[in-house]
Amino acid sequence: MKCALKGSTINLSGSFKHPDNVTVAEKFWTVNPVRGQSISLMNHSDYRDRVQLFQNEEAMFFLRFSNVTHEDEGMYCLRILTGVEKQRFLGFPGPELKVTGTLRVEIPAEIIEGESPVLFCKTTCDLSGKTNFTWYKNGKRLSERIVSDQLLLPSVSSDDTGNYSCAVRDQKHLSSPAVTLSVRYPPKSVSVSISPSGVIVEGDSVTLSCSSDSNPPALIFSWFKENQSSAVGSGQSFSISSFNSSHSGRFYCEAQNKHGSQRSASVSVTVKESSSSLITVAVGISASVCVHVHFFSSHRKRVTSSEEQNPRGSRHSKTLEAPEDTYMTLDPQSRCSEYDTLDNMKRSCENTDDPKAQDPTYYNIVQ
Repeated sequence: MKCALKGSTINLSGSFKHPDNVTVAEKFWTVNPVRGQSISLMNHSDYRDRVQLFQNEEAMFFLRFSNVTHEDEGMYCLRILTGVEKQRFLGFPGPELKVTGTLRVEIPAEIIEGESPVLFCKTTCDLSGKTNFTWYKNGKRLSERIVSDQLLLPSVSSDDTGNYSCAVRDQKHLSSPAVTLSVRYPPKSVSVSISPSGVIVEGDSVTLSCSSDSNPPALIFSWFKENQSSAVGSGQSFSISSFNSSHSGRFYCEAQNKHGSQRSASVSVTVKESSSSLITVAVGISASVCVHVHFFSSHRKRVTSSEEQNPRGSRHSKTLEAPEDTYMTLDPQSRCSEYDTLDNMKRSCENTDDPKAQDPTYYNIVQ
């Protein structure tokens, strides 16, 4: 049986021998011969424009049949007529033609990365044998060395995912419908993104998002903080509200599907303290900061000349009065040289010879 695609062109062949004393008057192809009724295809209106006859040196006779349809199915025989009425010959049975609608590609139900699946180009009848095939991926022809109705894909990866089709050689216009081959694989290229992406200030809400390349898509996500044995969160997004320094550290996520899992590289998440917190810390870190600041009295008082006069004699003898709306400024550095905190400053100044330094009202300082 000869199988042909609808719309394709095929060749049917046959040969015969006869005694030397027989003169051949006519040779032609006929279809579904009936005794006493042999119609030449060349004279039939349904065939004459679609058939051609050829003969080679070995006395092989060929029928080239173009644009075949389902109505062309049947048995084709070579008929030989001689000059003698009763000397007629029929090559029976002849090749039987079966016409199929389209090609189709068959692939395994599930293909996992690393496997070596085989794709088949099939029809309702068998086109194999001497028929050469062409394979296409995403409309682009694969290697010319592939001429079989089977396509082997060794050790597939995600790169082999695509739309595959096949055709009988030189008849791309009759190729099969494309079939999508999808390679299954575990998560890869797992990464973490941070929102907001800029500087994180104490009190901000921070969201970490996990992404991956996998087939099927990963549905299980776990979040970890380095140096902690158990997960700190789950889900594709992980949020921390009111972020503070205790949350700082390196985080990573793990994506998982039914074929495996993979973890991301860790990302560092740190917090920049607010400006108010920085001032508080700066004042409390070291007493050396106090060296560069002045202390302001909260009590406004009048200063007499006797209180302000230099004990060793000063040419300023009249009474001095501070303006009502100002604060008196005490510069400890002008009174004593050895100080670093308020307590140390008081103890140091208690040992001075300056009598005003012994006045308890002299250090009227808000602490």
